[in-house]
Amino acid sequence: MFKLFTKDFWDIIARLILRNKIGILIAIVIATIFFSFQWKNMRFTYTEANLLPDDHEVNITYNNFLKRFGEEGNLIVLGIKDSTLFTVEKLNAWNKLADDFKHYKEVETVLSVKDLQKLVKDTVHQRFVLEPFIKDSVSSLKEIDTLQYELFHKYPFYDNFLFNKNTKTIRTAIYLKKDIVNTAARKDFVLDVLQPKIEAFEKATNLDVRVSGMPYIRTLNSQNIVDEIGLFIGAALLVTSLIFFFFFRSIRATLISLIVVCTGVMWTFGILGLLNYEITVLTALIPPLIIVIGIPNCIFLINKYQHEVKLHGNKVKSLQRVITKIGNATLMTNVTTASGFATFILTESKLLKEFGIVASLSILAIFILCILIIPILYSFLPYPKERHLEHLNRRWVTYFVSWIERMVRQKRITIYATAVGLLILSFIGIYQIKISGSLIEDMPKNAQFFKDIRFFEKEFNGIMPLEIMVDTKRKKGVMKLSTLKRMDELEKLIVETPELSRPISVVSLVKYSKQAYYNGNPKHYQLPTSQENSFILSYAKNSTSNVDLFKNFVDSTGQYARITTFMKDIGTDKMEHIEDNLKNKIKNVFPKNQYNVTITGKALVFQKGTNYLVKNLAISLTLAILLISLFMAYMFRSFKMIVVSLIPNLLPLLITAGIMGYFGVPIKPSTILVFSIAFGISVDDTIHFLAKYRQELQANHWKIKKSVYAALQETGVSMFYTSIVLFFGFSVFTISSFGGTVALGALVSITLLFAMLSNLILLPSLLLSLERSIANKNVLREPAINIIPEEDAEDEDF
Repeated sequence: MFKLFTKDFWDIIARLILRNKIGILIAIVIATIFFSFQWKNMRFTYTEANLLPDDHEVNITYNNFLKRFGEEGNLIVLGIKDSTLFTVEKLNAWNKLADDFKHYKEVETVLSVKDLQKLVKDTVHQRFVLEPFIKDSVSSLKEIDTLQYELFHKYPFYDNFLFNKNTKTIRTAIYLKKDIVNTAARKDFVLDVLQPKIEAFEKATNLDVRVSGMPYIRTLNSQNIVDEIGLFIGAALLVTSLIFFFFFRSIRATLISLIVVCTGVMWTFGILGLLNYEITVLTALIPPLIIVIGIPNCIFLINKYQHEVKLHGNKVKSLQRVITKIGNATLMTNVTTASGFATFILTESKLLKEFGIVASLSILAIFILCILIIPILYSFLPYPKERHLEHLNRRWVTYFVSWIERMVRQKRITIYATAVGLLILSFIGIYQIKISGSLIEDMPKNAQFFKDIRFFEKEFNGIMPLEIMVDTKRKKGVMKLSTLKRMDELEKLIVETPELSRPISVVSLVKYSKQAYYNGNPKHYQLPTSQENSFILSYAKNSTSNVDLFKNFVDSTGQYARITTFMKDIGTDKMEHIEDNLKNKIKNVFPKNQYNVTITGKALVFQKGTNYLVKNLAISLTLAILLISLFMAYMFRSFKMIVVSLIPNLLPLLITAGIMGYFGVPIKPSTILVFSIAFGISVDDTIHFLAKYRQELQANHWKIKKSVYAALQETGVSMFYTSIVLFFGFSVFTISSFGGTVALGALVSITLLFAMLSNLILLPSLLLSLERSIANKNVLREPAINIIPEEDAEDEDF
């Protein structure tokens, strides 16, 4: 019966490749051109990542809010904290800057100090009218003093919205049109209009303008992602090619490897375009990942070719053996790596699904390119020169492998004691890990827009919107005094919460209406009594012809109201505590039979998404382990071999998790990816080693010690080379300005370094210690997949 991927199968593949070289190269060129035409479909994301599935309760609640009140993330704020602003020239310049933005089609409205209006009682028409604080422009310091007094002491309605009365910080609010917030038009406005105008203003006035708000943050964050793609690809190519050249000392081999991985990158971008996926902070990592993963494939194939050439000098036979003897092992290692990424497809997160699909397809694509391009190009090239083969006898690598062998021979007890000690320390560290649901934690800490976020957090208690929607279950129920009092009770809790800003709602407006009714006396900034309510509201209703007082706070039916507050960048624990406090207050204040009150907003959605993602990725990692275990079971037909192969690969994951706990690196979307990625890659070394070990057992008549040491000497160099490439390749991500990407790169690098040592030291030790119970002829003699075919005396000539 024909077995999957036997030597006969790979003999057929080798013949097809080496006899159809020109046709295959033409096919690769055509495929590359096809993929390059798909680049036009690539789109850069204009929204932050939604980590929850569309049908999740939190998303449904958020979308219901958007249907009632529209996009809540359309506010850009400009701020200045400078006493020299309160001069005639600079204050007028500040107001003019705000006026200039009103003329752009992307802007819905602008609110600056000049736009602030006093609510004034018109007793003749029994209505409220609006009068500007500044009628045209200020002309004297006396006017400015009057303005400051009125704003900071007389009208609390505007406090903490457009100014901070304690620090004299002034803001301007720019509301973009809601239909352009998640489109390219937002990016064009921010980069081509907003930033140049602010820079010109700063230069003219010598004032430092702080800028923030979700549209602004998202635009600059997305731009950073775009800018870093090229940086990562360039750095990954430079680092891996330098290491590759250092090992092989061959420009020819280095160039061939670069051709392979660059073609793989082109295919990756083509896959993104073909599937019409957005480039997000995750999918932006895939092209450099393909470089980092592709170079080890090149190392295994080229190293085998040069080894064969040196052994017998027959180029055609060497190329055939590269395909037949390394092709199967490389396929299996790439399949296991792709499986680690493919498990993300099983999550319900669109972001992770797309990442998993593109990454797994790209990894399989780079394998195909390696197995096709490398043998074909070498078939056209002359024999490697003697200096190109010197690395095969490099002494320092031989010393390293000899040191590993001595450790396994003589220090097995020390190895096990070290492993157990690291395991205990890791579990202690794991218990210290925290989960982070911060929306801005991974953003570039040195970027000016991140510093501006901190500025607005300090001055106005945050810029991340948190919304509370009150459904009164009846039309015009919002304006009932009982509803207003309940909302006011909830707002008192928000005011008392230091992580939240002063709320804005219809309650504030009704209080302002009462103050206006009593001729602007700030003592009357409070909710009206039941006797006052009817005639104050009648004034408000009469005002709707020229002043739509409630449109931003109450829906058109009067059934739904919103309470808007802004949140500081806080951890998941604090966020959950605040949410619990709000829910308890809502439960006590709003009877369920009369009201339906929901909490939503960008900050909450992201926090819930992080928790959801952590649970899903834990499942994903478990599935990756299970799937790869099934591969090992199918390859080696032994439960004991599965256990032995998993131990050296799970230990590095636990060590990394412990390091995260000790160094305060939280579990978040970026760091949780580490485990699935690292496990899928690190198990490759195990497959290579165990496959060679099985082959040596047969060649050495089941002499275990001899087989282990022979396998170690044969695979140790390649494992060391590939691990070093992977270590430095993933270290490239540490140059990112995104904290999550830095953590991902550093943690994967550390994990793979530990995995190399674990597979070179712990795995052979386990095989030697368990000896007879594992090296069973019935288990290892006839594997389902013959990863490394046995050496033949003769190979067919081509």
